[in-house]
Amino acid sequence: MSGELAVGEAAGPDAKAARRWLSSITAAFGVGGVTIVSWGPRMPAIRAELGIGTGTIGLVLACGTVGAVGGLLASRPLLHRLGGRGAVMTALLVMASALVVMAVGVASSSVAVVAVGFLMVGLGIGALDVAINVEGAAIERATGRTLMPLMHAAWSGGAATGAGVGALCAAAGIGPAAQFVGLAVLIAAAGLVISRGIPATAPRQANAGTGGHRAGSVRRWLHGWTDRRLLLIGLVLLGVELGEGSANNWLSLAVKQSHAQSAALAALFLTVFAVSEATTRIVGGPLVDRFGRVLILRGTAALGVAGITLFILADSIWLVALGVVLWGAGVSMGFPLGLSAAAEGDDPAAQVSVASSIGYLANLLGPPVIGFLAASLGLLSALWLLAIMFLAAVAAAGALRPTGQGASGIG
Repeated sequence: MSGELAVGEAAGPDAKAARRWLSSITAAFGVGGVTIVSWGPRMPAIRAELGIGTGTIGLVLACGTVGAVGGLLASRPLLHRLGGRGAVMTALLVMASALVVMAVGVASSSVAVVAVGFLMVGLGIGALDVAINVEGAAIERATGRTLMPLMHAAWSGGAATGAGVGALCAAAGIGPAAQFVGLAVLIAAAGLVISRGIPATAPRQANAGTGGHRAGSVRRWLHGWTDRRLLLIGLVLLGVELGEGSANNWLSLAVKQSHAQSAALAALFLTVFAVSEATTRIVGGPLVDRFGRVLILRGTAALGVAGITLFILADSIWLVALGVVLWGAGVSMGFPLGLSAAAEGDDPAAQVSVASSIGYLANLLGPPVIGFLAASLGLLSALWLLAIMFLAAVAAAGALRPTGQGASGIG
């Protein structure tokens, strides 16, 4: 990766550089979280500005999914050519530019321009997600510590911050376009600061040998899609990440439209969701050490089922809020625990790539699927799909048991 700085063995300067590396990648996770919820709290206002229905919103969100697929495919050559520092910086700049395009589209009431913005933001987020998870895995190896849940908590914390900003902007009467432009400036500035703390060595430099080596890497990656355990881990990620992506994009609109609350309060509910997710991730590490990955994953996914059920059926806004808290806890542990399990084996990089691709695409495919279902069934009824997928994650959680290859011994 971008370096192999073993903090426990390194001299002072190396340890300091490793801490900067960790801080920078954690901050990049946070920026990703801020960005991916930036439009969710403003979806009622965006819908009003564009004059479109839930089905059209689903199509616009699908553009983000298409962009994310492109970002996932582009991430490997981007990391190879630019290294972790360049790949993270490039992804953040694409995201900032995309928000400006989205702002122009909303301000001009152009659905086509907004769709282009979603395509671009998906491209940037897809590339960023791979780059920061690759860097995060390298940091874990370099430091000899389990840090992924903490880094993913930063993503959730960023999402809470972004949702909170959206709620405040909605309450203050600040339009989505102005919010997006301001956020774009902050993301671009953050990218300049973050990139300075990432080691400059190209992560694939040592492996940039022959075309045969690259072809072998592709074959190993494709082989991962035939691995039954890896696909079951992917099913776990599919279940929980569908819940997270759907919350980021539809939760606020569902609170306003289906539970008849104000736009500001609806945006605040997404903040509650993100805080619940982040808090569960922060406290979840010690619980995993004590009870094992399988039990904690099954427990949190079961909370997700309860949360979705309350959110759909409850009449009291306080019970709806409790449902949001449980929903956030339900999606919290699947991705970090799934990636840790996927990394156990002969080719951790390829295995993590397969698992994260399934989970990340679920995060992005969920919103348009919910939109299409909502157009015919209604938004709350469409959310029953999330309860079904949480149950699938519970059923497949046994795949997260350690294999003995690169495992920590935590069951």
